[in-house]
Amino acid sequence: MPQPKILCVVGPTACGKTKMGVLLARRYGGEVVSVDSMQIYRGMTIGTAAPTPEETESVPHHMVAVADPAESWSVARFTEEADRCVRDILRRGKLPILVGGTGLYLDAVISGRTFAPGEAGGAVRRELEGQLAREGIAPLWQELQRVDPESAARLPMADEKRILRALEVYRETGTTISEHNRRTAALPRRYDPVYIGLAFRDRSDMRELIDRRVDAMMAAGLLGEVQALLAQGVPRTATAFQAIGYKELLSAIDGQVPLEEAVEEVKLRSRQYAKRQLTWLRRNQDIHWICWEKERNFADALQIATEILAALGLQ
Repeated sequence: MPQPKILCVVGPTACGKTKMGVLLARRYGGEVVSVDSMQIYRGMTIGTAAPTPEETESVPHHMVAVADPAESWSVARFTEEADRCVRDILRRGKLPILVGGTGLYLDAVISGRTFAPGEAGGAVRRELEGQLAREGIAPLWQELQRVDPESAARLPMADEKRILRALEVYRETGTTISEHNRRTAALPRRYDPVYIGLAFRDRSDMRELIDRRVDAMMAAGLLGEVQALLAQGVPRTATAFQAIGYKELLSAIDGQVPLEEAVEEVKLRSRQYAKRQLTWLRRNQDIHWICWEKERNFADALQIATEILAALGLQ
């Protein structure tokens, strides 16, 4: 039985994925599933560039503002919820259009990958965290060397989070996370993806646009958005506050750095993130890239994408 076909719009931050996703959804009668690890949190529209009602142009969007910002969603939970949306869209005869720049999450949804048991905050994790607090990471890393030498070989001792995760999986299941990942990687993909990638031909144009977008976010009230999250009682340690823009402005609110310096840091971190996104995406040889010149021409891009998709069987 052939795998269901889905459309994926990918690219680095600020390249126009949201607009392109809407245009393609209107062209093909599709619905958008956001594949962004931070757009899931409510009250974070400005800093995550989550689509506004005006930007969606009445195209249904899923996986946007579905989580309390005090929560911490794992990739496993995200994948489960996003896949439920994809299957519902397919069941209704529509085309799912996955839009976003969080490559790990996108790959997980497409592959239908399952994740090893274990959950942050569970009994085993609490036991491991207690041991870490008492003894430090060295004994835990040595334990990992004994039970899962493959994971220990690729994890530096400083990577406490992944060391605890690998031990958690082994203690709960008796199977190493390396073996689990090997088995799941061998399974066939759940969906047949068609990729449209957006990027700037000259990366300096991308960097300039990112800087302008951060200035626009500040003008739109990003600082107030961060303050509102604090007023709601969202803890400073929440995953939501690790998002680019929020973490840096939180430092300014706490008086650790001047606001102007924090804004420049947001720009730097955003540019660095875009570079990492491109590095991740360039490994995927199936992406059909549309390269912007200095300005983004969405009418031309839609025409190019339509021709690409027609050649691949999407009418």
